[in-house]
Amino acid sequence: MNLSRRTVLLAGAGAAAGLLPGLPGTAAAAGRDLQPYASYWYPDSLPSGTPGTGITWRSLKEWSAEGDTDLAFNAATVPLAARFTPVPANTTARSGQARVQSLVSFGPTSGNPAQGAATADYYALTHWAYVDELVFWGGSSGEGLILAPNAPIVDAAHRHGVPVLGNVFLPPVAYGGQLRWTRDLVQKDSAGHFPLAARLVAVAAAYGFDGWFINAETGGGNAALAADMLGFLRELKALGAAEGQRVTWYDSMTVNGTVSWQGALNNQNKTFFQAADSMFLDFRWSRSSLASSGTTARQLSRDRYELWAGVDVEANGTNASVNWDATVPTTTAHVTSIGFYRPEWTRNHLPASRTPGDFHAADDAFWTGASLDPARPDPTARWRAPAVSVADRSTVTALPFATVFNTGHGLKWYEDGSAISDAAWNHLGLQDRLPSRRWVVRTTGRRPTVAFDFADAWRGGSSLLVSGDLDAPATLDLYATRLPLGPDTVVELTHRTDTGDASLELAVATAEPDAAGGAPPYAYFPLTSGNDWQTSTVPLTGLSGTVRALGVRLTGAGAPVRWRLGGLAVRDAVVTPDAPTGLRVTDADGGSLRLAWQAAPGPAGEEAASAVRHYELYRILPDGTRRFLGGTCQRAFHVGGLAPEQGEAAARFELRSVGELFTVSTPATTTHTW
Repeated sequence: MNLSRRTVLLAGAGAAAGLLPGLPGTAAAAGRDLQPYASYWYPDSLPSGTPGTGITWRSLKEWSAEGDTDLAFNAATVPLAARFTPVPANTTARSGQARVQSLVSFGPTSGNPAQGAATADYYALTHWAYVDELVFWGGSSGEGLILAPNAPIVDAAHRHGVPVLGNVFLPPVAYGGQLRWTRDLVQKDSAGHFPLAARLVAVAAAYGFDGWFINAETGGGNAALAADMLGFLRELKALGAAEGQRVTWYDSMTVNGTVSWQGALNNQNKTFFQAADSMFLDFRWSRSSLASSGTTARQLSRDRYELWAGVDVEANGTNASVNWDATVPTTTAHVTSIGFYRPEWTRNHLPASRTPGDFHAADDAFWTGASLDPARPDPTARWRAPAVSVADRSTVTALPFATVFNTGHGLKWYEDGSAISDAAWNHLGLQDRLPSRRWVVRTTGRRPTVAFDFADAWRGGSSLLVSGDLDAPATLDLYATRLPLGPDTVVELTHRTDTGDASLELAVATAEPDAAGGAPPYAYFPLTSGNDWQTSTVPLTGLSGTVRALGVRLTGAGAPVRWRLGGLAVRDAVVTPDAPTGLRVTDADGGSLRLAWQAAPGPAGEEAASAVRHYELYRILPDGTRRFLGGTCQRAFHVGGLAPEQGEAAARFELRSVGELFTVSTPATTTHTW
């Protein structure tokens, strides 16, 4: 049965609202499965009967980091980056007002791989600049109710400054919810504390994510249960705050213990809001209920933008009917923040034959709007994209900074402009810090098309492609930055002209525009161009202070041009990471292997992990060629489907550290005897 909220609304004839995750996981392979998956649990007691194929029932109360055999695969390693807000790209986007929360189901509850998978068909979110909080959505009564986000999603989000919350889902009775699971969650010990609150905080700390979204929708409770839930929530927030974690409450349970979605902050739920950091308001809100909610928040000495007005886009996406003026009016202050429910519609609504390019085109329209240019949005459009209302943010603040425009999925894997693997893949942890404004093009002529392209790349799975008839100079804004300039600072661009002819210039600004919507005051540096990949190194002679914006300017003759940008780096010196150590196979079952290693030792024996962006693993074939197996930010990796080559007694592996400039260490090696 499809447990989506849309089905609930249809089946219940509108009698129930609520947030319901998707389908249970698919069946796992028979035998001992070494493939690690994102973790999921019940609070304490398990369902009666036996779990379905590929599902493992686990109790959170019994969890410990020491006993978690998949922890090394699931623990994020990228710290949460600090963000800044540049001068907005347009005059309608505002900073310090409405924010955006995104509730996303990246995969099935019981079958969500911990470290990516061999398919490019994935919700590879890249518009992090508009997101303030991501919820790892999911859970079901037959699999598990508590979900910890997997490491690739947390690493990608943290690289862009976005915190990620796990999900605690107590489903409606009609969809298998049992009130005992709510009671399990809020059980007290002999001292009156809530042991599962401490356990949730410990999970988030061990896994490296940022807190929890609490969604209590199981009916049948009473005021005593609500009081216990309130105490649990307060303890969860207090314990989590000490670890830098946060709590979001969903507008579901009320103070009398019943489940009654309010669509507002009011006397029925304000005590829960006070015990949390923010609250997701159910979709039944109205202009008046949001206005009153903002007033109530102010009376509680709380920020109205800590209320996320739920916007259901699961079924209709950009065709959803939304009263935008009730939340983010264009002529007065924003009323509340926005909570998008299931924006992965941008992928899911496309036909099964969809490509990564198809997905990104739909996702750009969702976040940027139909103009596909946040510097010139259409505020009268029916779909008011976040770029219209919300100022973008950036984390590009320190040297060295580099990108190869890798979106975290691809049809092949490229190194130095050559495809070294023809296998499709996804792994969001390998995603770069990507341009926040997609795409601002400043020209008096025909606007070229700008997009991530998967047909060729310098490194990773994608590059940036600019194509069109350039009948006037066109300046493409790439990054808003806060990069300090020194005497040795240079910018490197790796690029190629596929067709046509255009003169190229690097655009660098050391000041911001005077007003929202203005162009950065760029200085231009000429670049050589050619039909092969080349790297242009540009000293920033004559500039001082701080680099505030980076872009490129293309000038053509009105003929078709296809120009590809494969990499961009800003650095003072070339830094190469040290090799990892201790590479070893930790478990094996036929052609399924788990490997682990340590980072290179740094000064005084400390691990030099900060110099490493990620790791890349290869198999060395008997003829000496290298076969790319995958990459990860973790210090453990699973590979499956391996088999001995002709006459091969042992498989050989190489592992390299990859630095922030995509420089590569010498390899660590190990073997596995067949």
